[in-house]
Amino acid sequence: MQRNHTLPNLWLLSDARNDARLEQALRSLPEGSGFIYRHYHLAPEPRRARYAVLAQIAHECGHRVVLSGSAGEARLWGAHGLYGPARRIGPGEGRLRIATAHDARGIEAANAIEADAVTLSPVFPTRSHPDAPTLGPMRFRALAARARMPVIALGGMTAARALELDWQRWAAIDGLV
Repeated sequence: MQRNHTLPNLWLLSDARNDARLEQALRSLPEGSGFIYRHYHLAPEPRRARYAVLAQIAHECGHRVVLSGSAGEARLWGAHGLYGPARRIGPGEGRLRIATAHDARGIEAANAIEADAVTLSPVFPTRSHPDAPTLGPMRFRALAARARMPVIALGGMTAARALELDWQRWAAIDGLV
């Protein structure tokens, strides 16, 4: 399958924890970065209104905007793509599709739908789940090797951790704000 999507190396994910700093964070990212809008904590109308504000800033900065939602929402809201478990984002409909994975089953599901990319997490301990099990660098690399698409490292990621991992594609919730 021919893919014509530009896939940024650096991604910012939205969350209730980083909401107050998102405008500043989007403006400080390098041009052409990616922004994954989640904001699961908001009711539908406020969620869409917040998306509109943040997506406008992201577009002004030349970033790709991906929505955690349905294909219909992504189309209606003007997102460049979809983010979520492979079973929810499904096969392509012309938008960038980033699947989520935490183990080999998640990677295989992303392969099965021919996702454009997959986030693999958690690589390192995170602020939200500091005592949760992590993949660590060795398991992360072993799982990433099974993916037939680019892998975006997620979970406790910062610029320093990306260097430590020696991985060019990475995403953060707290590590970029």
